Amino acid sequence: MKHTRTSGFRVALPFLIPSLVGFLVFSVLPIIATLLISLTSWDGLSQLTLAGDFQGFMQQHFIGFQNYIDIFSGSELYQVLLNTLKFVVLYIPLMLVVSLCVASILNSKARGVGVFRVVYYIPVITSWVAGSLIWKWVLNPQYGILNSMLASIGIQGPQWLQSSQWAMPAIVLASVWKDMGYFGLMLLSGLQGINREYYEAAAIDGAGKIKQFFRITLPLLTPTIFFVLIISLINSFQIFPQVVIMTPDGGPAGSTMVMVERIYKYGFKYYEMGTASAFSWILFLIIMILTFVQMKLQNKWVNYDD
Repeated sequence: MKHTRTSGFRVALPFLIPSLVGFLVFSVLPIIATLLISLTSWDGLSQLTLAGDFQGFMQQHFIGFQNYIDIFSGSELYQVLLNTLKFVVLYIPLMLVVSLCVASILNSKARGVGVFRVVYYIPVITSWVAGSLIWKWVLNPQYGILNSMLASIGIQGPQWLQSSQWAMPAIVLASVWKDMGYFGLMLLSGLQGINREYYEAAAIDGAGKIKQFFRITLPLLTPTIFFVLIISLINSFQIFPQVVIMTPDGGPAGSTMVMVERIYKYGFKYYEMGTASAFSWILFLIIMILTFVQMKLQNKWVNYDD
């Protein structure tokens, strides 16, 4: 058996080498490079070589953990984390509810569901640039369609993207609109994987639709919900295009400053590649810790029984 496995590996190795080389060059080396750059004061403009001049480069720019010390001793990181927390608290519950509604409609046999299958997925394939520009028009305080609808029922709409209080909820609305089709498709696959015999037995016992949802659908859908939570939480810490396009420069009073937006600003606007790389590694550690915690807690609420 051992000989067979060794022979199989030798046969597969020539086919794996191109992918391994690509993985090393385009993934592993950049990760190592960002870690080294995070320990420097490199501005991203001066020459950086991986040859003999690398030692001289490190002697000129190496500052140790000073970038991390500056980030953690300042107030910006905590403002960024608070803004991200606001986004997570608003986005994930709303996204789950809307996506579950989308999945339930797609899973039904209602008339016109075929048209809905096309319409609900359009935002997913729409670029964030186009989507963000659409939402900037929708949320315009004077001419936007949303405030016009609110005015028609006697409600004065807020300033939305010009308000430090409403800028992040506006980003959340756009993000839910963009992602509901993607996560709705995942939840739909979970719904279709539930054995219909459970519903038939529950109906015979006199259980209504609401009780069936909370006693059958929701418990058996928890593995899919868990996966959606993992992906959506990671995406929440990586939001970028909608923030930059809808609320440039971190929004009013810095209300939409988030991690990736700060990485972009420090790296390509302020030319502080060391600080940008340090922010990147802080983001990596935060996502890794949160994912680890979620994986540990899944046994307390995720039901993997068929």
